[in-house]
Amino acid sequence: MQTLLAFLHCYTEVGMGIRVAVAGASGYAGGELLRLITGHPEFDLVAATAHSQAGHRLDTVHPQLTGLDLVLAKTDPAALADADLVFLALPHGESAALAAQLPPEVRVVDLGADHRLADPYAWANYYGGTHAGQWTYGLPELPGQRERIAAATRVANPGCYASAIILALAPLIAAGAAQPADVVVVAASGTSGAGRGAKAHLLASEVMGDLSPYRVGAHQHVPEIKQATGATSLSLTPVLAPMPRGILATVTAVPVREVDPQAVLAEAYADAPFVHVLPEGRWPHTAATLGSNSCQLQATVDVDAGRLIVVSGLDNLGRGAAGQAVQNANIMFGLPAATGLSIWGVAP
Repeated sequence: MQTLLAFLHCYTEVGMGIRVAVAGASGYAGGELLRLITGHPEFDLVAATAHSQAGHRLDTVHPQLTGLDLVLAKTDPAALADADLVFLALPHGESAALAAQLPPEVRVVDLGADHRLADPYAWANYYGGTHAGQWTYGLPELPGQRERIAAATRVANPGCYASAIILALAPLIAAGAAQPADVVVVAASGTSGAGRGAKAHLLASEVMGDLSPYRVGAHQHVPEIKQATGATSLSLTPVLAPMPRGILATVTAVPVREVDPQAVLAEAYADAPFVHVLPEGRWPHTAATLGSNSCQLQATVDVDAGRLIVVSGLDNLGRGAAGQAVQNANIMFGLPAATGLSIWGVAP
């Protein structure tokens, strides 16, 4: 009986498929990558690797991928080097050493933080350890960034909070509508954003019926957001929400001039199929982005404080991780950016 993996390999046999490998395939982002890859018309999955789960059948680690007949290999360069494209879905600080051992002709998209920051001091302050250097930043909607991604062989995928906040804030600062200083963000994220490791504070008994802040005043995505938007000071308060996936970020900034922030966003994303500036009166919902690569935005002006307010919603495993990684890979290989991706969410 022909398995799904054997069916996908037929692309390679006739010389049509782009050979793809995933390192860190046992995690949540890795599992979402595999789901997207196996439904992609041009990608041929040739390897999936893990650390502690190496040797296990993939569908026992990710039951949603039942029928994908594949055993997770040990994560090492030899298991990945035969691919045309490698996705690195590894913990922060683990991508750089592995990427350095891959052949230069292999295109790589790193979902970790190792190659996002230009400033080694920012890396040391927020992550620690040796700064691995900066790769092309993988947020195609930023001005000129799609062309840079298309020319790159190494792309750093943005962080999940960073994606939601940058898409909300960058056009306002670029248009001279918002001051780069005194940006304040409160953002709630589902528990999958914390990874798949067993942690006491992520037990269902601890999370259900509760909201809790974490990494207040020192979240690692702050320097990434400032670097991409031009913000000079930004306060981010992340909140753990009792849901598996999704991010809802409320971004506020001081206006430079009287402006309609919704109109600024609508103009900036007029040709961006994955960014939806909602009609007046409608606000983003995390559930509306579930399973998609889209980000929903809405904006207004606070009638009392006068601050600009943008609310941003996305799926942290989709647009905030795996979906955006596939979008970047599509651009790197000259494919339409939406290939293999959904613009619409799954409901209910």
